[in-house]
Amino acid sequence: MPPIDLDVIRDAAARIAPHAHVTPVLGSASLDRIAGATLFFKAEHLQRVGAFKFRGACNAVFSLDDASAARGVVTQSSGNHGAAIALACRLRGIPATVVVPRHAPQVKLAAIADFGARIVPCEVSQHDRDRVSAQVLAETGGEMIHPFDDPRVIAGQGTAAFELLHQAPALDAIIAPVSGGGLLSGTLIAAKSLNPAIDVFGAEPEGASDAWQSLRQQRRVTDMTPNTICDGLRAHLSERTFGILSRHCDGILLANDDEVRAAMRLIFERMKQVVEPSGAMALAAVLRHRERFAGRRVGIMLSGGNLDLSPLFS
Repeated sequence: MPPIDLDVIRDAAARIAPHAHVTPVLGSASLDRIAGATLFFKAEHLQRVGAFKFRGACNAVFSLDDASAARGVVTQSSGNHGAAIALACRLRGIPATVVVPRHAPQVKLAAIADFGARIVPCEVSQHDRDRVSAQVLAETGGEMIHPFDDPRVIAGQGTAAFELLHQAPALDAIIAPVSGGGLLSGTLIAAKSLNPAIDVFGAEPEGASDAWQSLRQQRRVTDMTPNTICDGLRAHLSERTFGILSRHCDGILLANDDEVRAAMRLIFERMKQVVEPSGAMALAAVLRHRERFAGRRVGIMLSGGNLDLSPLFS
């Protein structure tokens, strides 16, 4: 596969255009006052399947040649990527199998099933996810589309920042949540290509700070057991995404789960938008590090909105 650059991201944007939403950029005067900055919220929770993940999944699925597509797609996911692959495969008319860790949020499992994918359960550890995925690949002969360690996926995720910087071209900084690093890698490549002077930061929970530790130690940290309410931010960087972050990222900003809850509440109350904990991570990091962004124009990725609302109605 060719290296990921702005041309590859432009191609991805054209490929997914018939299928993906161009999500709006939202603002809030009250949140601007609280942050001491002008905030531009890229509303990826309003993307199809309720998360930015559809961009990368759609680009990868529609990049397949017909022979590969006919064998179907296999992936591993705690939820949003699995639903995105399931929808993209349904749109293309090909089978999808998703290896899902036990205890994944029910709302995300339901979405994967609703879009027609076969669900294969596994244990939570990355080792077991990889083991079960390998078994499914051997059984089906399908095409593996990894949630973040795939150039096609990274290029697709980069289309969110590509759009954002055309909608709000004079940004000083962009903040994106980081888990396996697919969204942040795509954001870095798109943003730094369009504006080399822009600052791009990752946002990560304190209880799953492997990316923060990896950049500090200049090596991939993969032995951390995540402990966070941000169920979408529990993966480790791959060699590919670690390399991209090491070259381009201006830093990883941490926030704890209480700060994530507070950011979620602000988004609910001030913007009337429903986001999941991972989706509020970037705002939580900006509010914790206000001094870094004071007086600046800051893009914030609201990465997903698949919150389990059943406790409110039980």
